[in-house]
Amino acid sequence: MKLVRGRVWKYGDDVNTDVIFPGKYTYTVTDPVEMASHAMEDLDPEFAKSVQPGDVVVAGRNFGCGSSREQAAFCLKYAGVGAVVAKSFSRIYFRNAINAGLPVIQAPEAVEAIEAGETVEIDLERGELRCKAGRFSFPRLPEAVLGIFAAGGLIPYTRQRLGLAPREGEGTGTSGESSR
Repeated sequence: MKLVRGRVWKYGDDVNTDVIFPGKYTYTVTDPVEMASHAMEDLDPEFAKSVQPGDVVVAGRNFGCGSSREQAAFCLKYAGVGAVVAKSFSRIYFRNAINAGLPVIQAPEAVEAIEAGETVEIDLERGELRCKAGRFSFPRLPEAVLGIFAAGGLIPYTRQRLGLAPREGEGTGTSGESSR
């Protein structure tokens, strides 16, 4: 995964993990399809019904604040989100998203320029985001992080690096990685 292209879903500051993946499902929902069906449920009830593979979530400051539950990253991945672009992220969400294989891009200037519903293109290798307002650079991601995204998450990446066979469905968004 080097290039992400999709429609923008734009939100504001302080999007909490409780609205990304509602807490009431944390310990009862582990199936990836069902997790995806609850993505952003408490913030945008139309999101899970309408999101398309490759779509991009764009938000303000402190995206993923709140609890450290990894389901908030995995549900977006399982819903098909190609990347999350924000002014800033909570540290634990940022790392959980990388572990899930969900690209997270910190690009404050781009967030200001991007409009809801427009199509954006993100070149992860070059560190470039293109939208109607122009091109915006972000720090190029380390090779290891790009490798995690390409593998579909930290677990499949580690298995590859160790020369182990992938588990059934691993890295495709169809495994139960979040229920480890």
